[in-house]
Amino acid sequence: MLISIIIAVVFHEVAHGYTALRLGDRTAKLMGRLTLNPIAHVHWFGTIVMPALLYSVSMAAFGQPFVFAFAKPVPVDFRNLRDPKKDMIWVAAAGPATNIVLAVISAMSMRVLGFVAPDEYLLFKFQINSNTLDLTGSLMSPLLFFLLASVYINIVLALINLIPVPPADGGRIVTGLLPDEEAVKFASIEKYGLLILIFILFYNPLNIINWTIRPLINVILYLLLGD
Repeated sequence: MLISIIIAVVFHEVAHGYTALRLGDRTAKLMGRLTLNPIAHVHWFGTIVMPALLYSVSMAAFGQPFVFAFAKPVPVDFRNLRDPKKDMIWVAAAGPATNIVLAVISAMSMRVLGFVAPDEYLLFKFQINSNTLDLTGSLMSPLLFFLLASVYINIVLALINLIPVPPADGGRIVTGLLPDEEAVKFASIEKYGLLILIFILFYNPLNIINWTIRPLINVILYLLLGD
């Protein structure tokens, strides 16, 4: 699962920087962020301190783990983009789109393995459904579990990043779509954006997660994995 998370996050960030490069901004390239080396994308607070702190506090206070983390944002100077307002949308959308592509590739790879080794694939599905997964047998089970984790993680990462609150990608997409005056006002909430995102994901006000993100996750999982 850790490998799946690293791949999902790194490709997400690189996609932002590469898209910005193609649209005229070389900032990420010049700062060495167009790399698949995960260390380059680690944020000391968002990747290490905050998730550990949230996990500890949530377990102590509620007895249930809550983890939220973020990588070091890829630097983009929107002024260098050929059409800053429109291109901001493409740069922001590149990360979630990449995660969806990774989820599709992982799901297709599971299907291929199911065709090549149907008995092992059926046994894996049975163990997953019955919560009796054994990863100590052949190489097939760990590989299938890695691909399954990749599907889940990439879908969740894509949808969470599409929450329309800046600095999440969804917030930047909305900013790019709004008229100029409204876009400036909407973008001004970015300084509170991280706290708003944590509040939404942790407290789930008005059960908003239950009728937005979770149904979308289930629909995409069904489309990719079927039963």
